[in-house]
Amino acid sequence: MTDKKVWLISGAGRGLGVDIAKAALAAGHAVVATGRDAKKVKAAVGEHDDLLAVKLDVTRPEDALAAVEAAVRQFGRIDVLVNNAGNFYAGFFEELSAQQVRNQIETLLFGPMNVTRAVLPVMRKQRSGLLLTISSTAGIAGGMFCTAYAAAKFGIEGWMESLAAEIAPFGIRTMLVEPGFFRTELLTAGSTTYAKPAIDDYAERTRETVAAWSSMDGKQRGDPAKLADALVKLTGLAEPPARFAAGADAVQTFEAKANTLLAQADAHRGLSSSLSHDGP
Repeated sequence: MTDKKVWLISGAGRGLGVDIAKAALAAGHAVVATGRDAKKVKAAVGEHDDLLAVKLDVTRPEDALAAVEAAVRQFGRIDVLVNNAGNFYAGFFEELSAQQVRNQIETLLFGPMNVTRAVLPVMRKQRSGLLLTISSTAGIAGGMFCTAYAAAKFGIEGWMESLAAEIAPFGIRTMLVEPGFFRTELLTAGSTTYAKPAIDDYAERTRETVAAWSSMDGKQRGDPAKLADALVKLTGLAEPPARFAAGADAVQTFEAKANTLLAQADAHRGLSSSLSHDGP
């Protein structure tokens, strides 16, 4: 790759996607910034000679193909894909409807798959590229009220980890980014849908959790602009990390999960190791 790269970013109309687009442009790269409303994307990112704003609803494969075609038509290639578009269906599993769970997975898992499927032929032809996918600490460790969200993010982790081996021979790398709590718009009404309270057994914990998360909105420790700058730096490395723990809280989540897995592996080691066929 040359120093100047072409970035395709989903979910660039607000939140972290805007910061990533601005950081990439400031570093001298060309950016195809996408969102469900191209005008809002352009307004959010601002005017720039190396910016192309394109309509992209990640749940629509035809939008993904059209966005990739527009990117190649304008800039000739795609070097970095940032799978960033997302939303959040929060609530206890029994109170989330089946449709809400499907909607969550449609956007957070199948959405990035749609865009990546459209981009990969371009990167294979180039024999180079980087797939940067915004996951979450909820893709490392599940938690209460996050059943649908974590299911989708755990899916992202497994998909990307498996895909990495398939596309490495073509010079294409992958990078999973697991942010902790950042001051993005994820907890705003526009991004978060809470399950409708319906079961008394969950009522008190629902009120407590919604109140806690609502009070946290806009006060999260993580700075999205600093994360965006960090991602631009990481993409410039000859060997981008397979995973990047974004934030001190994310580092703690990684360490706690690793320690938990080690403890679980050891807890019944004798029984776990005694399950082979006897004899040859």
